[in-house]
Amino acid sequence: MPKVIVFGSMNMDLSIDAPRAPAAGETLAGSHFITAAGGKGANQAVAAARLGADGFGDELTAGLAAAGVDVSLVRHVADETTGVAVILRTAGENRIVLHAGANHALGADDVVSDLRRIGEKNDILVTQGECDPAATEAALREAHDLGLYTVFNPAPARPVPDDLWPCVDLVCLNETECQTMCGVLPSDDDACLAAARRLRELGSGAVAITLGAAGSFGLDADGPVRIPAAPTVVVDTTGAGDTFIGALAAGRARSFSLAESMDWGARAAALAVSRLGAQPSIPTADEVGAAR
Repeated sequence: MPKVIVFGSMNMDLSIDAPRAPAAGETLAGSHFITAAGGKGANQAVAAARLGADGFGDELTAGLAAAGVDVSLVRHVADETTGVAVILRTAGENRIVLHAGANHALGADDVVSDLRRIGEKNDILVTQGECDPAATEAALREAHDLGLYTVFNPAPARPVPDDLWPCVDLVCLNETECQTMCGVLPSDDDACLAAARRLRELGSGAVAITLGAAGSFGLDADGPVRIPAAPTVVVDTTGAGDTFIGALAAGRARSFSLAESMDWGARAAALAVSRLGAQPSIPTADEVGAAR
């Protein structure tokens, strides 16, 4: 089975429930404070591992290892703090303030060197937007040159060079990220199709757009795919998108089609949002059930 290699962020999430978002200068009483391992890269690595792919510093690394992730290439940076995300939960939805910390310390040369050492043709690279932009672009280009299948989650979204898109085999993004990356807000199925076609015109091989409670929309060479959201009770949406992306990577490693991987991701994300926290909420393959 191909390896899933993740180049991405690790954060400690500090999460608290509040009746509503506070106004400027206002203090609100909160409840149910938790700390939980997070960061898009780490979340997606855990999701891929728990769904069956081979695939605060020491505490975060230990949590990844416990989930089955190979952490031998995680770097400890002496003069930089671990990334932190401060999360306010209101009615199950979240608002996040992020400090990148050591997540921006790894440079392009570092990631290229690591990929050349461990990457093999048909392995899968998953990367996001929470690390240094130049290093992320270098990772996608090098992985493409090495024959890896590349999955790009542009979150937070920022414009990328036009010549980077042909290095992306699958781009997975939400509504607001989609609008930033291609100029089309996927507000309905027609708009989703227009956005996905635009992203493929830019050079991406396939597209998966997550739509929250409305499910997801995909497009590849086989045509459009529409997957409804799985029934769930929403407790905390933190990490839902990362769970979905981990399922896409694990599905690719298992030779699933885009539609099968998206369906698996929808069911995994439904379980994740029914639980508190990012990584603690991510289900295993046995919990989700087989995609086919």
